[in-house]
Amino acid sequence: MANSSSVTPLWRSPLFVIAAACLISTIGFGIRSSFGIYLEPMTSDLGWSRETYAFAMALQNLCWGLALPVAGAFSDKIGATRVIAVGAVMYALGIWGMSVADSGFMLSLTGGVLAGTGIAFSAFTLAMASMARVVSPEKRSLVFGLGTAAGSFGQVLFSPIAQGFVNSYGWSSTLTIFAVTVLVLIPLAWFLPSDPSKSVGDTQAEIEQTLGAAINEALLHRGYVLLTLGFFVCGFHVAFITVHFPAYIRDLGLDPAIGAYSLALIGLFNIGGSFLSGYVGQRHSKKTSLAVIYTLRAIVIALLLVLPKTALVIYLFAAVMGILWLSTVPLTTGIVAQVFGVRYMATLFGIVFLSHQIGSFIGVWWGGRIYDQTGSYDGMWYAGIALGLLAAAIHVFIDENPLKRLSRSAAPASAS
Repeated sequence: MANSSSVTPLWRSPLFVIAAACLISTIGFGIRSSFGIYLEPMTSDLGWSRETYAFAMALQNLCWGLALPVAGAFSDKIGATRVIAVGAVMYALGIWGMSVADSGFMLSLTGGVLAGTGIAFSAFTLAMASMARVVSPEKRSLVFGLGTAAGSFGQVLFSPIAQGFVNSYGWSSTLTIFAVTVLVLIPLAWFLPSDPSKSVGDTQAEIEQTLGAAINEALLHRGYVLLTLGFFVCGFHVAFITVHFPAYIRDLGLDPAIGAYSLALIGLFNIGGSFLSGYVGQRHSKKTSLAVIYTLRAIVIALLLVLPKTALVIYLFAAVMGILWLSTVPLTTGIVAQVFGVRYMATLFGIVFLSHQIGSFIGVWWGGRIYDQTGSYDGMWYAGIALGLLAAAIHVFIDENPLKRLSRSAAPASAS
């Protein structure tokens, strides 16, 4: 008779795991994506500069990045369930703290440090690593795309909801409602795999490797270092636009609702962009696809600067940028899994993501600082163009082939 402890419960079957992970991504990332809605009403009501709010959100991104490798290591060791549950509590407390913050210091402590750490420990990337463990290697790019698309759907869902709640109930009550909503992540996390050491398609080399050896191996891999450097630019672009774009639109004299709808539009089109990215990454070179994405981002930002600032142009920018928005994530996670395997994927991607969040910190903070000093965001847009072209060049030199220790015992996860 088979040992009952070795039988996977129905509620932890791949279908349930993928569904739960997608919901975690939708709620966690969706609420995080709405924080730009609060910049203008909070700074106006409390008499703060935009840099005050921007610094807190930049600190949030930095703490998210610093804590994610730690959260990934815990997830790789004890499973994502308990890690995400703890993170959800911290995330909720951080958002609630934002609702009662009466100083820039308190905002940085709650919405910055506490919320940022909570986001890391409940991150959609931990859920995506769980998804990767329950599918075969040839399907991982698609599930990465699916998980990223779920996060984008959260942006579509929560940005207009946040704007509507702010208009109806005020920003403080809206933050309190969202703090309670984050706690839904706790029961969802129980559907994720309980044993992170077991994955579909594991090779003996992956099973026997230690965490320290995996980190050392990655840091000595040139392609991994270049991937980490390039992901800085993704964070710079995404975080700056998420936090400052609604205020930028208001500064243009357009209806503030256009800002909320633009964020939702970015999320809507990124659903398709994420699926497309996962599909392309499964069949073509991931590094080349990333280089194309960063080049197109630079072009789209340049067009925004030179075209008339009408509602139509804003919506077109949001739609095209949406296709390119998080489409970097399935490809970046795909390269990590393809080169190193999935045993320590949460940790290794967490290190790559730290670079993304350093870029986010700089993008959000400098956005507020440059605006306060110049009265314009133009300097940030120009920096976004230059960095996009630099990231495209960096990715050309990445080696995305599986390591020899994997290829000797298993076929590559994806054609390159």
